[in-house]
Amino acid sequence: LGSYYAASDYVSINPEFGTLDDFRILVRDAHAQGFKVIIDWVANHTGWDHKWTVDHPDYYEHDAATGGFKIASGMDDIIELNFHNAELVEAMIEAMKFWVRECDIDGFRCDLAFWVELEFWKKARKELDVIKPLFWFGELDPIEHPEYMGTFDAAYTWTWMHKTEDFYKKNLPIDSLISVLKQYDAIGDASMRAWFTSNHDENSWNGSEFEKYGEMAKPLAVFSCTWNGIPLLYSGQELPNLKRLKFFEKDEILWTSAYTLHDFYKSLLNLHCKNVALHAGDPQTKTTLLKTGDDCHALAYMRKNGIHEVVVVLNFSAVDLSLSIEGINGRFREIFSASPLNISNRLDVHLQAWAYLVFEKLDL
Repeated sequence: LGSYYAASDYVSINPEFGTLDDFRILVRDAHAQGFKVIIDWVANHTGWDHKWTVDHPDYYEHDAATGGFKIASGMDDIIELNFHNAELVEAMIEAMKFWVRECDIDGFRCDLAFWVELEFWKKARKELDVIKPLFWFGELDPIEHPEYMGTFDAAYTWTWMHKTEDFYKKNLPIDSLISVLKQYDAIGDASMRAWFTSNHDENSWNGSEFEKYGEMAKPLAVFSCTWNGIPLLYSGQELPNLKRLKFFEKDEILWTSAYTLHDFYKSLLNLHCKNVALHAGDPQTKTTLLKTGDDCHALAYMRKNGIHEVVVVLNFSAVDLSLSIEGINGRFREIFSASPLNISNRLDVHLQAWAYLVFEKLDL
């Protein structure tokens, strides 16, 4: 397949994957089961074999020294497009409209969105959302690029990902993580944060979530599914897939009948979908950090929307912890064990190393 970021045509299907009709059927069947379908959109650059290199060389940036096409960020298989060219902007937006009109897709995951001028994304969204309301997911971090947040519905949390890896490998205090969460909160909710422990870039270049985080991978996954925002999962995490997948070559995930983490993710995602206290983008939902008595190893918080409450307690350490958390009342169910628990003002818990507890309020 080669690089999936060196596009040769923005309006056709790679025949190795099937036909345009095959994709239409995929989208139709996904919609019938309640799913939305978004596609990856690489706007910043194309491969050298794109027809625009011949038909519209003016669509591209040119190297000042050689006069040839400008290689994108040192990657010699891709060349940069020129978004100061109004004709290129129109051609790109028309290509995006093709997939909405022809296949009824529901949005775009915009690759390296911050490499492309913000005005392009504003114009593209304004024109495409007329066809149907779409979901716009930008590959950028709102801490680094807050100006893009009003245009995209969701964005990546790269700063958090890097900090959690430092936390695990350098034995940093919990405050180092909380300070990053406060940075995200300070930006506001113009777009949702997408939390993740792995993706295609990280898996291929830096290793699977278990290679990066060890036993901390699971409590981090619990966080990703319960903190303010949306969870972002990578193919095979429910297995889990423990190998690094090759980036530029076909490298299949080894699917087996033993989906070890299937029930783990099913419990978390069912809760995320059904409990409004975990819904992102709702101004009625509040997220509150809870004091645990341990400032080094534990992270606890409550998500609340009206009478709906979810309490999460995470042990981000290799030692057992006994914690007391004040200000919690009611009848709860721990989602992984299904154990009921009546709490009167104080929650006392004992967590083994790298353990996690998620309590859903029942007396509604």
